[in-house]
Amino acid sequence: MIVELVSVRAAAEGAAVLCAGLALWGLVEWRRGVARARLVLAGVVPDEPGGQEQLRAWWAAVARWRALVVRRRSWLCLPAAGALALLGGSPLPLLAGGVAVPLVARRLRAAERRKECEARAGAVVALCGAVSGELRAGWQPAQALSFAARQTGALGDEEAAVLAAARFGGDVPEVLRRAARQGGADGLAGLAACWQVAVDGGAGLAAGLDRLEAALRDHHEQRERLRAELAGAWATVTVLAVLPAAGLALGAALGADPFRVLLHTPAGLGCLVVGGALEAAGLWWAARIVRGGERA
Repeated sequence: MIVELVSVRAAAEGAAVLCAGLALWGLVEWRRGVARARLVLAGVVPDEPGGQEQLRAWWAAVARWRALVVRRRSWLCLPAAGALALLGGSPLPLLAGGVAVPLVARRLRAAERRKECEARAGAVVALCGAVSGELRAGWQPAQALSFAARQTGALGDEEAAVLAAARFGGDVPEVLRRAARQGGADGLAGLAACWQVAVDGGAGLAAGLDRLEAALRDHHEQRERLRAELAGAWATVTVLAVLPAAGLALGAALGADPFRVLLHTPAGLGCLVVGGALEAAGLWWAARIVRGGERA
């Protein structure tokens, strides 16, 4: 048992030292590169031969590193679990951290998809306004749609298909309906309907797009107001999630040594399992209630 405890502690200490070293090295390189870039761009330090190429290469490397960190944020659970394993002298936090990595990654991907949907919904509103403005300026519908689509990026993966249909006389409404199946692009179905009515019935496309933009903008503002009203509920969910960690920290500060009790005694292990299950169920239920309000 003592040998296992020593090996776990040594592994946790090694992981903590490695993570701290990598974080320190990355911070130093980041600050040095940013300072050098600012001086070069400000003209304080003369650019060396090939310095611009080196600067661009450095910025590209930093961008790739930041994208990798953003995509792999879930792996930060392992250093945190290693620190808990070091404090508690048990491999259980490391196992829990390994289990948490895919769960956290899934939640992060869902959050990124929601942000993309919200951004695309805003881009669709801007697209309707831009197309209407270009039509009133005297442009043809196909030209106005092509210009506005490139400016707003609201069509997503279907942009090439929509622009090709508009340029070469294809079925633009059908392609727009297909593009509306993307997350957050529901407003493109309204744009397709306005286009269809304008082509078949000769109605004014600009007037229809103005009404569509107003309706979409009103819907977007409604969602923003609802999100602001539910911010208090989300704050309550966050507090509920932090309370167990705060309790453990308070117990450790008072000298109760809660990690030893939870990780090295049968009663503590039972309380840890039951408490973790109840905490997860409570957070899931609270988040379900709040998200139900958002969907409504």
